Amino acid sequence: MALIKGNPELSLFPAASWWSDFFNDEAEWAFPGWRGMSMPAVNIAEKDDAYTVEVAAPGFQKDHFRIEVKNGYLILSGEQREEKKEEEKGKYTRREFRYGSFSRSFALPDDVDEARIRARYNDGILEVTLPKKEAAPAQTAKSIAIE
Repeated sequence: MALIKGNPELSLFPAASWWSDFFNDEAEWAFPGWRGMSMPAVNIAEKDDAYTVEVAAPGFQKDHFRIEVKNGYLILSGEQREEKKEEEKGKYTRREFRYGSFSRSFALPDDVDEARIRARYNDGILEVTLPKKEAAPAQTAKSIAIE
């Protein structure tokens, strides 16, 4: 529910005000469940020893996620099922279901150590840490004698 609605008489495009009225919180009936169905936002950072992938997924729980490494790709997916009920004298006056899922894939750099990938979920953020492989020691120059 919007606390403040725009004044169509003061708008540069008064005919377009129906759009914001149609897609406000009260008009979710038009496309049930359309809210929250988009891809979650992702931040990817690189440090000296690891990459970090942060996925904004508020309202999820740890068991809603699935993380896989397959054929050089990191695959992050999640599914959420939520049911809201409001009851009045034993009869439903309103019932809302919300189902949502997502799947994102990222090509892994060659220097990621797949065996040490870790994930944690805290305060609506899924954080996946992709440690880098230990760098091979630099080989020293070797002289070859000509026979």
